[in-house]
Amino acid sequence: MISEDPPYLLHQDQIWRPEAGVQHREEEFHQDAFDVLLNMQKRHFWYRGRHAFLLAALRKLLGNSTGLAAIDLGGGCGGWVSYLNHREGHRFSELALADSSQRALEMAGSVVSSSNSRYQIDLRSLGWRERWDTVFLLDVLEHIPDDELVLRQIWQVLKPGGMAFITTPALKRFWGKNDEIVGHHTRYSAADFRRFAVNCGYQETMTRYFMFFLSPLYLISRMLEGKKAGQMSESEVAAYLSRTHAIPRSPLNEILSAVFWAESLVGLDWSFPWGTSVLCVLRKPTPDD
Repeated sequence: MISEDPPYLLHQDQIWRPEAGVQHREEEFHQDAFDVLLNMQKRHFWYRGRHAFLLAALRKLLGNSTGLAAIDLGGGCGGWVSYLNHREGHRFSELALADSSQRALEMAGSVVSSSNSRYQIDLRSLGWRERWDTVFLLDVLEHIPDDELVLRQIWQVLKPGGMAFITTPALKRFWGKNDEIVGHHTRYSAADFRRFAVNCGYQETMTRYFMFFLSPLYLISRMLEGKKAGQMSESEVAAYLSRTHAIPRSPLNEILSAVFWAESLVGLDWSFPWGTSVLCVLRKPTPDD
């Protein structure tokens, strides 16, 4: 079976792939990290908080819109798509998951609905033209050296008036050992996204920092990091990732989830001056704009 544009082929494992195939780039996101991601994406306070903040922005900006075609690019094991299915599935005529990793897409088969198409994609060469109303790019851009190229690709796949919801780690003052270990190239500011909007032809609809309330804890954790990433052995790196990406024990995880969730109640109307993450919503103009 072949989709219309571009020629993605539907394989027996129910994953769509371009005819030329896709090579997942390990240096940008290691395949083994998806095991950690699968465990974290539903229960960890950080994912719960990000999802709540993003959902509030989605509802605010999309209003009563329905019949939308949406895709989560670099969506890994499908945590955000599953979350949307349960809370906003009614507004989408199509809700798809895309990633360069075949392993992630296979793992997502047990997470997302059978109605959610799965695409193996190359973010640098998506191929679609005005295919999607809504695009999500959630904590992906920081892994890619040529970030502006990816944003230009997303501009091409969006329909006029369509929006891209993007989250990334924020502000270089929060740079730490974890950024180096997990393959981040940078952390972004609101000014960076204003520049992207101008350079790539978008309208900047909203930019908000989040994880503001918990940022003091984040700074303290950075102060206690110990050895720099380059001084650590492989076993030390593995132990560090296991410790820092573990789901906190209850009730701490519930308390942190509640604090983070509270940001979604105020953080969209009152712009936080900083945060350890940033949400930017970019809109593709229509001919009438």
